[in-house]
Amino acid sequence: MPIRIPDSLPAHAILESENIFVMTEYRAIHQDIRPLNVLILNLMPTKIVTETQLLRKLSNTPLQIQVEFLQTASYQSTHADPSHMAQFYYTFDQIKDKRYDGMIITGAPLDYVPCEGVAYWDEICRIMEWTKSHVHCTFYLCWGAYAGLYYHYGIQKQDLAQKLFGIYPHRILKRTSPLFRGFDDTFMAPHSRATDVRLSDVMAVDALEVMATTEEGSLAIAKSRDSRQFFVTCHAEYDADTLSLEYFRDMEKGLTSVDLPKNYFPGDDPERAPVVTWRSTGQLLYSNWLNFYVYQSTPYDVKEIH
Repeated sequence: MPIRIPDSLPAHAILESENIFVMTEYRAIHQDIRPLNVLILNLMPTKIVTETQLLRKLSNTPLQIQVEFLQTASYQSTHADPSHMAQFYYTFDQIKDKRYDGMIITGAPLDYVPCEGVAYWDEICRIMEWTKSHVHCTFYLCWGAYAGLYYHYGIQKQDLAQKLFGIYPHRILKRTSPLFRGFDDTFMAPHSRATDVRLSDVMAVDALEVMATTEEGSLAIAKSRDSRQFFVTCHAEYDADTLSLEYFRDMEKGLTSVDLPKNYFPGDDPERAPVVTWRSTGQLLYSNWLNFYVYQSTPYDVKEIH
């Protein structure tokens, strides 16, 4: 699909080099169609990497999508280039009167931090409340999923005794769901988290349904029954080297408790390049979400989203 982003966004050149169709703004405005408007609240310190990963997955559909990026105003990332943020990112006050067909709220490296202890928690709550009336369907990812489950449904996140780190097989509980169209009976996806929620807590909320879990029974995907909210704890958008970069970074810091990512390096040998087993999962997950839960049900007039 033609994914519509600013020509100078760093992800633009990367995606074009991968033969992904990226449409210039000039060409987009001369097409007689309404693009899907998607907002990404990027809370990750590695802004450009996360932008590129998500845009790559959003590209696998025939729909035209206009993507905008959101940052927090109450907290400035120390890892992000200020000029990049100023050029490509909005703050909430700049977009609060707009409406969006879809939104992605990313993860953040906040595993052991209570939600109320997050520096920008009040602003995140304001944004999550706003999504109820200004976004047709919101995709909460990793830490974003735990924040959303807590804010909307009061489900507390739990610290894990051992980090879930690696590539894990998953069970699909709602096989007839359009979200899993084209999926195999089990699917592989990366996790990198020391946080979880009790599956029983999610299942006890009538407004939620559990869609998929890891084989060990940890929540992977849940959604609201009205399909306006998705909560995804796995990282199907990860690059081949994302986990290895995290592993070697932690090793260089001298963290002696770092475990090898499971099911990742062939023969558990970190000198060997990982074999990607989750790429198709990521393409299907994001394209099915966009097609069946955003495009198929969002109002043609974006002003009617409420």
